[in-house]
Amino acid sequence: MVDASPITAVLGPTNTGKTHRAIERMLAHDSGMIGLPLRLLAREVYDRVTTRVGEARVALVTGEEKRVPRRPDYWVCTVEAMPIDLEVDFLAIDEIQLAAHDQRGHVFTERLLLSRGRRETWFLGADTMRPLMAELVPTARLVQHPRLSRLASAGAGKLSRLPPRSAVVAFSTPQVYEIAERLRAQRGGAAVVLGALSPRTRNAQVALFQSGEVDYLVATDAIGMGLNLDVRHVAFAALRKFDGRAVRDLDPAELAQIAGRAGRHLADGTFGTVAPLSLPDGVAAAIEAHRFPPLRRLLWRNSELDRSSIDALLASLRERPRARSLKLVDDAEDTAALARLAEDPAVRARARGSEAVGLLWEVCRIPDFRKLLFESHVALLAEIYGQLSGPSAALDTDWMAARVAEIDDAGGDIDTLITRIASIRTWTYISNHGRWVRDAAAWQDRTRAIEDRLSDALHERLVQRFVERGGGAARGARAAARPAARRAEAEPPPTVEPGHPFARIAALRALLAPGPAPAAPEDDRARWVEALVGAPHERFSVDAGGRILDGERLLGQLARGPTLLLPDVRLAELEDLGAGARSRVLRRLVAFARDLVEELLGPLRAPEVRALPGAARGIVYQLEQGLGTAAARDAEEQIAELAPEDRAVLKARGIEVGERVIYAQELLRRGALERRLALCAAWFGRGRVPACPAPGAVSVPVARGVEPRAYAAIGYPVFGTRALRADVAERVHRALASGEPAERLSGWMGCPAREAPRVAASLLG
Repeated sequence: MVDASPITAVLGPTNTGKTHRAIERMLAHDSGMIGLPLRLLAREVYDRVTTRVGEARVALVTGEEKRVPRRPDYWVCTVEAMPIDLEVDFLAIDEIQLAAHDQRGHVFTERLLLSRGRRETWFLGADTMRPLMAELVPTARLVQHPRLSRLASAGAGKLSRLPPRSAVVAFSTPQVYEIAERLRAQRGGAAVVLGALSPRTRNAQVALFQSGEVDYLVATDAIGMGLNLDVRHVAFAALRKFDGRAVRDLDPAELAQIAGRAGRHLADGTFGTVAPLSLPDGVAAAIEAHRFPPLRRLLWRNSELDRSSIDALLASLRERPRARSLKLVDDAEDTAALARLAEDPAVRARARGSEAVGLLWEVCRIPDFRKLLFESHVALLAEIYGQLSGPSAALDTDWMAARVAEIDDAGGDIDTLITRIASIRTWTYISNHGRWVRDAAAWQDRTRAIEDRLSDALHERLVQRFVERGGGAARGARAAARPAARRAEAEPPPTVEPGHPFARIAALRALLAPGPAPAAPEDDRARWVEALVGAPHERFSVDAGGRILDGERLLGQLARGPTLLLPDVRLAELEDLGAGARSRVLRRLVAFARDLVEELLGPLRAPEVRALPGAARGIVYQLEQGLGTAAARDAEEQIAELAPEDRAVLKARGIEVGERVIYAQELLRRGALERRLALCAAWFGRGRVPACPAPGAVSVPVARGVEPRAYAAIGYPVFGTRALRADVAERVHRALASGEPAERLSGWMGCPAREAPRVAASLLG
């Protein structure tokens, strides 16, 4: 592909602000897309972007979740789910060093070689990519920023002596559980983050940690990819992991990626190990200095696939790269599934022709979220393909309903719920392929609701098992009352890797653990928060005073922000929520406020209006700044340059360019008027805005103490003693200009006859 637009490679250690810079750069363009390595991280970035511009302008696309508004400008995606045929001005790929990953690397490499923004492209990642970036994308400008905080080694330390705000990292689920249980016994509890957690459960667990309800986090390397946490120290409880094929040592660069979660932004961080484990010689120094051997080869797979037959497709997937720095991925899950299904005579009989083979390849790309027996996954794919390639070309509704119903059970222990969440993710992924299921939207809602219920139940089980309720002070008092012998440090438990003979014993032990206790009030609040932050905008309302309501419950208040169009939100008391939950509710309300503005100004931001040339765009800009109303005298130059065809486009969109007033007709309606008042109350202050005009009122008397600009901003610019509705002001002006006496127009103005001359004089002035 020809690199027509500028390409920037932002490479360096963690906490250099790479992702933040990319988001800011994306928002400086009219459209953009960012690809991220994790579903959890995509949701975090989506939350950040929607807080800036609202949800109406941002799409979230992952394998299992698609939130695509009617006309999104920005796309936040997992790298695998990026709609690569969509053209955007700015495109970024995060953690590009994952192009060397054994199983996912070929997707990142494909994006590196082929994906570009129309005007600008960024690749973000580790400095280990520098030589290969220079070789494979020679036109890229290489940029590096220093780490914002210092990362220092703290050596080995006992688990009982870890400082608060520590994250303990292990690489097997049994060991994570063991450590979390020990932290509960010794320090009051810990939040748990595993890669298998749903975003909803992960957010709830992180909220426990971020709010200070617990001071410790136990996690796998799921925290290593850009998730922003208030971690001051990272302690490794293991240095080996099962990577899907074998148990291996983590290399220094991988350890640095995880250790770099300590010390965010300008706060310094430390890293070390849980005694008696220690880092190999030289690794701590390498992490501190951010110096690691460069990557030598990236994984690759042919992107120009031949779908004429199964054998041709397999051959094209096995085609080898020409560059020596690229290596063919040899164990991709989807290719293995295709090869296995190719051995099935029934599948071969159906997969004839490019369309049928293409469908088979789509089915093979359904991820194996469950990670159980590969044969079981292939059998499911065969059943799905058999139905999709049949006469109905869709999955049997009853069959799918029965499979989904088996999963819809919030009972069971932690591991059971994690397994069910993995299973429902498969059906969520399938339901997001609209052509595969009847009434796809309903299935998406159903599978998402099941995942939410399972996620809430999982969070409850995690809290019940790993957190001692009662708050920090109570935990400290209980810890002090324990005998010294009980608080003494025990030897770290042996690591139980997946596939180890004792792994089944550990799982059985968890299965036989005491059942969950009844849900606590904290759990009810957590469910309310999760439902709130995931709710559609229709759940919320805003009154003319700027109060944001959930039904009858006050959630917050619009407050003065950087501009009239960017209000802030002041959260209501909500004393029963912790700091972490409050921050998530606040983010949701800020996104609602951004969409409030976007929806209000929708008539001014239609594609045909955005495409207008300079003079017309200048008029529309002034209209936006005035919430739909502008004085014609302030846009004289643009009006003079306005071409007849541009004026026609504006008129077709309900935008009237008058002699005295420019206004958007749709923004004079009652619902828009109340929203304009809410925004004015936030910007000017509630005491300096007018009362809401009565329905049908064509004018209101100018009140003392009210900001005149507030009248104009609600569509009632001031003329003399009256604030006239914009369309009425223009109509009266035309009549006056034609010689109509002012006294005869008092009814039009909605004012007494004695006031009409003064209003008319102002209109003609």
